[in-house]
Amino acid sequence: MSSKTKIVVLRMKEIIYTAIFIGLAILLVSLFLIMFRPRKDAAPSSPAAAYVPGTYTASLTVGSQNINVEVAVDADRINSVSFVSLDEAVTTMYPLMQPVLEDLESQIVNSQSLENLSYSMETQYTSQALINAIETALNKAKIK
Repeated sequence: MSSKTKIVVLRMKEIIYTAIFIGLAILLVSLFLIMFRPRKDAAPSSPAAAYVPGTYTASLTVGSQNINVEVAVDADRINSVSFVSLDEAVTTMYPLMQPVLEDLESQIVNSQSLENLSYSMETQYTSQALINAIETALNKAKIK
């Protein structure tokens, strides 16, 4: 076996130029990473202009009666939730409708959300039906 020894001669000038170019490449890559990373403040923190201002209704069928739930909104707030011309027959047959809606309305207006609403176990089905109707009306109001 013969081994040939190779001698490499590096000049100090070439080493300095190589180090400078490597440093510039690292600087360029880090600048690209800083410039094009997703920003945390890019996502809106508040629901500014989340709704088209107005009054929106959704229908709820209870027995053979239709009940209209009305939701009034501004551009960024839910102002009120109420029934539209609630019939006396409905209030007689379903006496929990009005008090449950008033309780839900106060929670929704205070929290500006349909999340984490509380209601008693005795009124869970009435509350859930009303929340679904309110959600339908709010979906009509949302900016698409």
